[in-house]
Amino acid sequence: MFLETKANRSNKKGWIEVICGSMFSGKTEELIRRIKRAQFAKQKIELFKPAIDTRYAETEVVSHDASAMPSTPVHNAAEILLYVSMDTVEVVGIDEIQFFDEGIVEVCNQLANAGIRVMVAGLDMDYLGNPFGPMPKLMAIAEYVSKVHAICTRCGDLAHYSHRIVAGDKQVLLGEKDAYEPLCRSCFQSIVSLKDLRI
Repeated sequence: MFLETKANRSNKKGWIEVICGSMFSGKTEELIRRIKRAQFAKQKIELFKPAIDTRYAETEVVSHDASAMPSTPVHNAAEILLYVSMDTVEVVGIDEIQFFDEGIVEVCNQLANAGIRVMVAGLDMDYLGNPFGPMPKLMAIAEYVSKVHAICTRCGDLAHYSHRIVAGDKQVLLGEKDAYEPLCRSCFQSIVSLKDLRI
C-alpha cells in the first residue's frame, strides 16, 4: 500500500477554484457539493466561514436550500492558516469570501502553493453592481472560476445582480430575501435609472 510522505506531499499540485455569482444563485450549495465529494473520496478537508455571518448558524456553512456542513468561523484571513495543517489537509473550503480582508488572497495562494485544493464561494458584486472586496484578485489568480446565476425576480431571466430592497448604504449588510432580490442586467439598470431620476 502506498503511504503518503512529506516528500510525496510536496509533489502534489494545489489550485484555487472560485464559485461566484449573485445572492440566491447557489454558490454555497455548489461549495458544499464539492466539499462532500472530497469527503466521499476520503480527503482531509477544512471548511471556513467569516465569523460575522451568523444568519443561519454560528458554526455551520448553510445554503439557502438548507444544506449544511460544520465549519470553523474565523475573524480574519490570517486566522485560517492557524487551523490548517499543511502536511495533512488536502482541501480547504471558504464560504462568503467577499467578507474577508484583502489578506485572503495571499492566504489562498499560500494554501494552493502548499499543494492544497482551495475552493472559495462568494458574491462577485456588491448591491451597487461594483466588484466586491477581494473577489477580483481571487478570480484573477484562480485556475478555475465558475459563475452561477439566480433567476431574476422581475422578469425570469438569468440574474447576476444582488439588488438591495431595504434602506442602507453600507457595502456589507447581512440579509436574505427580506433585504435582497436577484435581478438581471436589464431590470437592475432600469431600477438604477429610476433612482437617478429621483435624485
